[in-house]
Amino acid sequence: MGGERMRRRRGTPARSAAYAVCGAVLLAGCASMPDSGDLRGVESTPRQDAQVRVYAMPPSDDATPTQIVQGFLEALTSDDADYKTARQYLTAEASKDWRPEQSTTVLSDGPGARADRPDRQDSSSLTYTLTGTKFATVDAQQAYAPASGHYNEIVHLAKDEKSGQWRIDAVPQGVVMGKSDFQRNYTSFNKYYFASNAEVEGSSLPMAVADPVYVRRYVDPTTSMVRSLMSGPTSWLDPVVRSGFPTGTELREGAGPLTPDDRGKLTVPLNDRAADVGTGRCEEMAAQLLFTLRDLSPAVEEVELRAGGGQLCSLTQDGAETVATRGALNQPDHLYFVDDERKLVRIAAGNSDADPAPVPGALGEGEQRLRSVAVARDENTAAGVSLDGGSLFVSALAPGSALGDPVLRSQGANEQDRLTAPSWDAQGGLWVADRDPARSKLYLLEKGTAPPLEVRTPGLEGRIQAVRVAADGVRIALVVEKGDQRSLLIGRIERSGPDEAATGERPTVTVLELRSATPELEQVTAMSWAGDSRLVVVGREHGGVEQMKYVEVDGSTPDVPPPAALTGVKALTASEDELAPLVAYSVDGIVRLPSGAQWQKVTRGIAPVYPG
Repeated sequence: MGGERMRRRRGTPARSAAYAVCGAVLLAGCASMPDSGDLRGVESTPRQDAQVRVYAMPPSDDATPTQIVQGFLEALTSDDADYKTARQYLTAEASKDWRPEQSTTVLSDGPGARADRPDRQDSSSLTYTLTGTKFATVDAQQAYAPASGHYNEIVHLAKDEKSGQWRIDAVPQGVVMGKSDFQRNYTSFNKYYFASNAEVEGSSLPMAVADPVYVRRYVDPTTSMVRSLMSGPTSWLDPVVRSGFPTGTELREGAGPLTPDDRGKLTVPLNDRAADVGTGRCEEMAAQLLFTLRDLSPAVEEVELRAGGGQLCSLTQDGAETVATRGALNQPDHLYFVDDERKLVRIAAGNSDADPAPVPGALGEGEQRLRSVAVARDENTAAGVSLDGGSLFVSALAPGSALGDPVLRSQGANEQDRLTAPSWDAQGGLWVADRDPARSKLYLLEKGTAPPLEVRTPGLEGRIQAVRVAADGVRIALVVEKGDQRSLLIGRIERSGPDEAATGERPTVTVLELRSATPELEQVTAMSWAGDSRLVVVGREHGGVEQMKYVEVDGSTPDVPPPAALTGVKALTASEDELAPLVAYSVDGIVRLPSGAQWQKVTRGIAPVYPG
């Protein structure tokens, strides 16, 4: 059959032909499906080449109930827009009521189906129970979340009295499929909004915040992402971001698939809700679109927004960077670490052959010995934790700068019960946790020098062992120890209360809705932000060996190769700028991982960090 592949059902002969794959061509003349028996583990097609498309076959006139259920389940994994073929397995009324966009349930294996005992008094109806083990869900907002537990849903079939054909007349809302089908059918991209209660230090530009969602890979993903962007942020992120699009803004009715012209310009026609926006707000809308489409549609170089019969504004990719900033746009100048003398040193970020040089100022040239450090994102200020873990110092990276007294002290009985490595946010705030079991707390020091503000962490169970704040300043990654487990949790940072500069009163800062980014790992030992919504993590599963992997903030695994294996990792750092190499501290000292290469030794030292 050459490039042709036939779907096979696990544990049955290779006769199932609910759909076939071959480029973008729908194949006819497929073999008949099994006409009896339970459906067990209707597993997904193996991961396909990006050019391979999957199309479902409609039901045959003489399809049995088993074939109807099998065909419907497989049609859910096809590339049909609006699930047109899947709807052919339903009665007209069931199709009208079915909302496939309501949710996607992902199972570890494909769904099985058990035919329940038929009613002897009624030979025209039959019930199947769909079963499986939950792996993840995607909700109506296209937000992904890991899941667990059993999946059990009922599908009811009825036989039409006139035609004698079986159809499904009661079906669960949403769609269900196995993990490998999900990986083939769906892909994750970031849509972008603006931090609503945070200003980037030294900049008047708003900070863009990534909001990852999953869209169907081959069903007009560009238009899907644009619609998703306009519909607003996901519920988890919504309290801390805003959108440039006025409420109710949608694509103009009848607008077809969005595609750029041969010059890379994408024209986006909007309804009248956006007709009266000014140029500044329109450019914010355009910047959101350009950030959102940058990875999804690289051919888009310019966005033109239209409403009310005319042009609202036009913005290029380069122009978007003058309207808003985002973490991945900020390229670090230096890589920083602590040398053998326990002083802060640095090398140019892209030059591993350069000799490390002490940073200017007290942390590089003074007497204080350090165990961990963090450098502000503007690279003008640094923070360091003393060698015994008990004191946090802040100093300007400038010749002659003084060290001063510690800005925070821990009373922990030993080094492991004192301060974590610190982390800077985009607003110039310095974050650190005290691991003292008697007074375990998370602190924020505004501008790095204000008195420590205790950050509220409702619902947090366990002790914080590591802290990393995202470049956007509204999300925080925490390694939390509870019992014998260490988990990576992502929280949302909310600020409320008076303006301290105007009233002198301290604001309230809270980390809310902590969620796991690595539910499969029970021992997370190191982590760092590695993109606008991505982290790199070192840890191990139950009974497994240590591994390094990329994870998304929603708990999904990105479709990218994991970093090359490295043993004995004690710390690592990455930049939101994905061109900057991954750097780690291992048994070999400071090592780096350039793109497409293996780990390379840089020098001796500990605690490597990029700014942040």
